[in-house]
Amino acid sequence: MNPFRNRHPVRPALVALGSAVLLAASVTVPSAAAAGAEEQPRSSVVLDWYDTTAATIAAGGAPTQITNSRTWAVSWLAAARATRPVPAGVDRGDFQDAALASAVHDALVALVPSRTEELDAALRTTLVGVPDGPAESKGVAAGARQARLVLAARQGDGLDPASVDAPFTVPPAAPGVWQPTPPAYAPAAQYGNRLARPFLLDSPDQYRLPAPPALDSARYRADLAEVRAYGAVDSTVRTEKQTETADFWLGSSLTLYTEPLRVALARSPQSSAGRARLVALFHIALVDTQIATSDTKYAYLRWRPVTAIRAGSIDPDPAWTPLHTTPAHPDYPSGHNTYSGAAEAVLSALVGPRTAPFKLTSPTAPGVTRTYTAWSRLSRENADARVYSGIHTRSADEAGLVLGERVATHALRNAERLFGTL
Repeated sequence: MNPFRNRHPVRPALVALGSAVLLAASVTVPSAAAAGAEEQPRSSVVLDWYDTTAATIAAGGAPTQITNSRTWAVSWLAAARATRPVPAGVDRGDFQDAALASAVHDALVALVPSRTEELDAALRTTLVGVPDGPAESKGVAAGARQARLVLAARQGDGLDPASVDAPFTVPPAAPGVWQPTPPAYAPAAQYGNRLARPFLLDSPDQYRLPAPPALDSARYRADLAEVRAYGAVDSTVRTEKQTETADFWLGSSLTLYTEPLRVALARSPQSSAGRARLVALFHIALVDTQIATSDTKYAYLRWRPVTAIRAGSIDPDPAWTPLHTTPAHPDYPSGHNTYSGAAEAVLSALVGPRTAPFKLTSPTAPGVTRTYTAWSRLSRENADARVYSGIHTRSADEAGLVLGERVATHALRNAERLFGTL
């Protein structure tokens, strides 16, 4: 057992979003009875294009996570807009299938042109299943139109890889101040996120967190003691299960949350338009969360545990090494946990806080399969994992969950600013 875990009050409950947030965002989640009464979604087309998007980004995406999140957001925002108004006199399902496929296809071709051949083939496959006629032609036209409009609206938003990793001048070394970390001592990454244009935030600093715990505070001393003990590569107190948790959640959050979002999408009783909206809102919230994360990180420039433990004033240990390599940006807040907090907030609000059991694997923990029934458990494991990896303090993890929740709640409450028909 880790005596440091949960020693402080937990963050505000993410599930407190509730029906008020859904109402404010004009998002409806039909009951089982209502879902049975309305036309059931043609899940195959929605899931086919979800899988096509994931495969497209995995094969030809950008080297920066937020750029790939933007690709998801742009593609599925276009799809959500295109499927929402259905022209009179056409079959609803046929129109929405064609519109969704056309919107996602056109946006992805523009953003990941190296995958054009595969995307064209996927579009042909979808349209083979849609009867020729006005529903198909109008749906294709609606999708193409919305893809053009969303792409134009996001032009020059600063989320391309070069802008994301804009140069950052490291300040002189001082207690608490971030410095490049071993073994690579790489330049700061993701500084440019805080200069990018959000989708729904009024500004990158709208939800900037308060300062991290002072270096001479009891909280910070406890944080450092915990990560020193549990996060060392040669830790004698970290259990096998805790090491597995660190390994499981080590990789890209975008990759790790692709399957949980797919589970929510597959189990949602909403229409095709509602499902497109779910995917779009998820990634819109996550783009804005990553922008807000970098804003707070570079506002405070809190040093990483490896720097604090090796060179700090509290019993320095120049040989201390974390279990996993420290990423090249400041400690506070944890980006994995801002991502997790936002993901939990969106999923809890739009599909409920719990679901039937689902299995999850991780590319950084081969052979390990975990089973989940609540989105909150993913967040709890993320918070623990970054401590057990030796790369974040628990303060940074808990603060990250709070920031992610706040940005996602803002996205849900302001969704209509983006989802109006153009």
